[in-house]
Amino acid sequence: MNIKIQKISPAEIEAESFHIIRQELGPHNFEAEHFKIVQRVIHATGDFSFADNLRFHPQAITRAMEVIRAGKNILTDVNMAAAGISKNILARFGGIVQCLVADKAVAELARQRGKTRSETAVAQGLNPDVGIVVIGNAPTALLKAMECLDDMAAESRPLVVGVPVGFVNAAESKALLAEKDYPFITSLGRKGGSPVGAAIVNALLRIANRQW
Repeated sequence: MNIKIQKISPAEIEAESFHIIRQELGPHNFEAEHFKIVQRVIHATGDFSFADNLRFHPQAITRAMEVIRAGKNILTDVNMAAAGISKNILARFGGIVQCLVADKAVAELARQRGKTRSETAVAQGLNPDVGIVVIGNAPTALLKAMECLDDMAAESRPLVVGVPVGFVNAAESKALLAEKDYPFITSLGRKGGSPVGAAIVNALLRIANRQW
């Protein structure tokens, strides 16, 4: 077996990875900001199929920039998604990352209602200070988020990054999100996950930081 390891400095690894992604993806029709998100998702997953299944509401980037710059918080369905988000960049704008899935009161409320902890955590966590809600794991949480947003005034709705992964209602919940008239970013089909949600948000944070 002839395996060649590339010699590269730690500081150059990400830039070289993005170069390889651009090279292998080839010509595309993405808007510049959408491509930055697609590229970071591929970087996080090693999966080029996200270039085909990511979907963006026309106002997704605009809404993201508004809420990030306003210092709004980011709410996630699970701690894995929260852990992957660049909190230092978000803090420059005054926002924090929140996840209530491990909260004892949320767990008890979920048990009493016969609901998942993730959907209960999202329902309890959504408030006017939340600018982005990230669903990377639980389709039930995405369905609950959409239910809550349907009852909100348009100007107060957060951006929904809805990318749950799985086989039960994951594709279906994302297909429903893709039909909404409020800002969203989603990935069609079964693929997704917390790393995808975190990658999307990190791309948005970097776009906002460069424009600050």
